[in-house]
Amino acid sequence: MEIYEFLKLVHILGAAILFGTGLGIAFFMFCADRTRDAHLILGTAKTVIVADFLFTASAVVLQPISGLALVYVAGHSLWDSWILLSLLLYVLVGVCWIPVVFIQIALRNCAQTAVDKGEALGADYQRLKRIWFWLGWPAFLGMIGLFWLMISKPVF
Repeated sequence: MEIYEFLKLVHILGAAILFGTGLGIAFFMFCADRTRDAHLILGTAKTVIVADFLFTASAVVLQPISGLALVYVAGHSLWDSWILLSLLLYVLVGVCWIPVVFIQIALRNCAQTAVDKGEALGADYQRLKRIWFWLGWPAFLGMIGLFWLMISKPVF
């Protein structure tokens, strides 16, 4: 395998991990939230936080490294329109993802408090959950855009 194919494989796998982990986390948190069971939400949130740090954070670091290496090896310019748009979308996804991680920690803490006190999830949980939900959409759409840009490499 040549260096270009290896870097491309690493880059595609990183993107798939970002997208797949994000989608999986959203699905499992959504399903847990629908139960309104603080115990289930607590367990799910704990697992989601670990997955985000283990998989998403690793891929977040890997993507720009493999992407920049691909740009160099393939002889592209960082000023190519599709690369610039990719970088902007990547930053958008990151700007949405970083607060989501902290919100997930806060959601876990809200669920832990509800479990400890034997109470229902409160208004803070509901408010954070809405913010978490709405930050997910631009990140999700941004990832789809990134896949499209990787595949099509359009010239604007």
